[in-house]
Amino acid sequence: MPNITVLPHAELCPEGAVVKARKGQTLCEALLAAEIEIEHACEHACACSTCHVIVRQGYHSLDRPNEDEEDMLDKAWGLEAQSRLSCQAFVKGEDLTVEIPRYSRNLAKERKG
Repeated sequence: MPNITVLPHAELCPEGAVVKARKGQTLCEALLAAEIEIEHACEHACACSTCHVIVRQGYHSLDRPNEDEEDMLDKAWGLEAQSRLSCQAFVKGEDLTVEIPRYSRNLAKERKG
């Protein structure tokens, strides 16, 4: 089982975390299963950029983003060359290190009470 190292994020994961992921699972699914509440406003449909992450290590082990994902990434805050939508990035066999950007462009942000 590959590990996903999540770099510290002030709100979602202040201490950082190491998450076990199943091969074939998306980054978003793995983070949510580990109770890291990454935003995902479109429910994994590749219709927003709220689940944007930056893959700091292991980027090349992921499939290349398709055109729809690239279009959505253009709307992401803090876009970098190794940015991915976590709902579209499927874990293969390699360990990954990801950073969740500090901000997202979710105008309808909802928090658990």
